[in-house]
Amino acid sequence: MSARLLDAPMLQKWSHTAVGDLITHADEINRLNVFPVADADTGTNMLFTMRSAWAQADALAGAFDVAEVAAALARGAVHGARGNSGVILSQILRALAEVTAEASADLHRGLDRVDGPLFAAALHHAVVLVIRAMGEAVPGTIVTVLQAAAEAAEQASTDGAELPEVVCGAADAAAQSLEKTTGQLDVLARAGVVDAGGRGLLVLLDAMSTTLTGSAPRRTEYIPAPPPHTDNGANRVVAAPQFEVMYLLSGCDPAGVEKLRNDLDGLGDSVAIAAPSDGSGHYSVHVHADDAGAAVEAGLAVGTTSRIQITALSGTPDARPVRAWSHGRTVLAVVDGTGAEELFAAEGAHVLRLEGDAPVSAKRLLHALVNADAGQAMILPNGYVAAEELVAGCTAAMGWGLDVVPVPTASMVQGLAALAVHDDARQAVDDGYTMARAAAGARHGSVRIATEEALTWAGMCKPGDGLGISGDEVLIVGDDLAAAGAGLIDLLLAAGGELVTVLTGAGVDEGVAGALSEHVHDRHPGVELVTYHTGHRGDALLIGVE
Repeated sequence: MSARLLDAPMLQKWSHTAVGDLITHADEINRLNVFPVADADTGTNMLFTMRSAWAQADALAGAFDVAEVAAALARGAVHGARGNSGVILSQILRALAEVTAEASADLHRGLDRVDGPLFAAALHHAVVLVIRAMGEAVPGTIVTVLQAAAEAAEQASTDGAELPEVVCGAADAAAQSLEKTTGQLDVLARAGVVDAGGRGLLVLLDAMSTTLTGSAPRRTEYIPAPPPHTDNGANRVVAAPQFEVMYLLSGCDPAGVEKLRNDLDGLGDSVAIAAPSDGSGHYSVHVHADDAGAAVEAGLAVGTTSRIQITALSGTPDARPVRAWSHGRTVLAVVDGTGAEELFAAEGAHVLRLEGDAPVSAKRLLHALVNADAGQAMILPNGYVAAEELVAGCTAAMGWGLDVVPVPTASMVQGLAALAVHDDARQAVDDGYTMARAAAGARHGSVRIATEEALTWAGMCKPGDGLGISGDEVLIVGDDLAAAGAGLIDLLLAAGGELVTVLTGAGVDEGVAGALSEHVHDRHPGVELVTYHTGHRGDALLIGVE
């Protein structure tokens, strides 16, 4: 396949590919993670950081300036950085942003693409920024691999190679350097692994190569192979700090940053302080320490802290790898209205809320599935996702290794019925079947206000009448919302039922819910009615019977 240009759309595509490849390799990278702490989360942290970068860049619809996309990637990575490896990744993306921004300024116009020399310059600048953030360069780590990639890229670009050859050369040099890391750091040699961060960097470089050439490089899986045990004291476990502390720091001058670095060095290790390239003044701070409170207080002494994250560290070489997703299974519900968002979230669902009148696209659905942070997802479309978009979004998610099960819910009332029986302790297929069965068992309809005179299956209607609808047909014509709602409830209960759920939309008076409650109490003894003001648009009432 012919080589492609690294313009703005292709840089966005690279971020998409990079997230997918990190999902694929996250567990492999986690198993290699023994330095600086054997907490088995390097792959996961790099994935979450890259995911945050991708979300920022992907939001730039129709971008043509590659520097603008690079800036978005850096901004998203700095604000979403997780762990030591995430901070390092944010600085690599920051380097790309700063180099492309400078090139764009020199041209006095937008930068349309990245060439070989510019890519090599970005890698060299990344080395500088990473070392500055970490305070020092430790041999056998991601910095070593990054340096090798930068040198190879510079040599290839000097020799006149085109960008795809420059990227492939950098990736191959990174792979060769990665193999050598085992012998460059004692803790890696004892565990028989290559550096986890370096492996993650190779994934990113290979993703760039794939984006530009259409061909994915073949790499062997890196599997820990510890050497035979020797009792020379080298295998003793050194006590590691108890906590990983991260936060964003603002309102801090350069002198304050240096003071903070010195203070954190006295409290623990793995200190990283990284600044974004967008001039926001928000530093990303990372440290491993026993006294998490003191680490936060050190930041408060020089500026304002936000987005504080404190995570317990195992600190042992045999720490079990964590999965690439924080949750095993979740439910993704597509809803409309503030009340609906709160209702479904309170029931434990991850919510994708409609934005204006725009339909839910496969792209938005994929974003929501990835951000749900679960290896398995039960999807409740609730009538808001077109079939072709649902299929496309699920197909893309499965390509990223996500296990998705769309549950056929045509209304939010059916979605609530399905959510009520969700149980992630069951097998996914059992859970999906049970939820689908509950949704199908919830007879449902809606009520809207007539806007013109018309002939319906239930007779003539005039503007202002309430229309009870089920199965796309008007079956009830009432004088108002309450009358039409009561008639529709009677019709739905004709086949039996014990619970009536009424969701009231935007602008619906509270008295409507009260009138329907009184109607059910008087006409259907023993039937329970629950109402929620969801604030959805379109139909004034959504009604379900179970």
